[in-house]
Amino acid sequence: MTDADSTQSGLARAIGTDRSTLSQTLKDDGTRLPSAHVIAACASALGVSADWLLGLSDRPESAAALVSASLSLTEAPRALVDEHIFAWHQEAAGYKIRHVPVALPDMLKTQRLLEWEYSPHLGRTTTQAINASADRLNWMRNAQSDYEIAMPMFELQSFAAGTGYYRGLPVAQRLEQIDHLLHLIDQLYPRMRIYLFDARKLYSAPITIFGPLQSVFYSGGHYMAFRDRERIEIMTHHFDELIRQASFSARDLPEHLHILRAQIA
Repeated sequence: MTDADSTQSGLARAIGTDRSTLSQTLKDDGTRLPSAHVIAACASALGVSADWLLGLSDRPESAAALVSASLSLTEAPRALVDEHIFAWHQEAAGYKIRHVPVALPDMLKTQRLLEWEYSPHLGRTTTQAINASADRLNWMRNAQSDYEIAMPMFELQSFAAGTGYYRGLPVAQRLEQIDHLLHLIDQLYPRMRIYLFDARKLYSAPITIFGPLQSVFYSGGHYMAFRDRERIEIMTHHFDELIRQASFSARDLPEHLHILRAQIA
């Protein structure tokens, strides 16, 4: 009542009962227990949960408020590191970040690959967008977080062969990107570890788990973010299974990249 700036008389009017009934309910001697109707009406009027009023929960928020806080749906623009992604990375600085990307992660790409990929969407503003995002990409590469990245094997195989999503990507740019990956792995390992799993045995939707804070699904046009502990733990176990069954560990990846580079050359 104090937090809601309410009086006994005001609350009694709001819940449709008389002041004496409410006064008896608020006495510490427990001689009169409130009815379910009174409890529900008080919870609704005060904006708290009935479970909290009964001492069954340590969270005063209503069930609807808790659900709303634990799940959010936000638009995912087709762009380099957008406001949501960057804010989530900043919030999780210092925690382990687990990531299953849609394709090669933007923070691992060369500028020429970014230009090739984003030009159809951004047109003449591609270079401006890349330059504007450079500081954010560098911040993510050099943040104090540990990064574990799990990708399906076919992603790098398709990239090296210039097929599928990467059809039309010049040989020189593919070689340059492989060399850039090798450099980043050498520079950032073990703080950044990349694993490759066999998509014929395992599947994962694009997802990022920001430590114990939240897990975020990428649906193409939107981000679906979960902040409740149970879902974060489920997604963490899922990601750990991708790592356990990876066909190429972080230690194996450089040798695999050299083989792919030789095939390109």
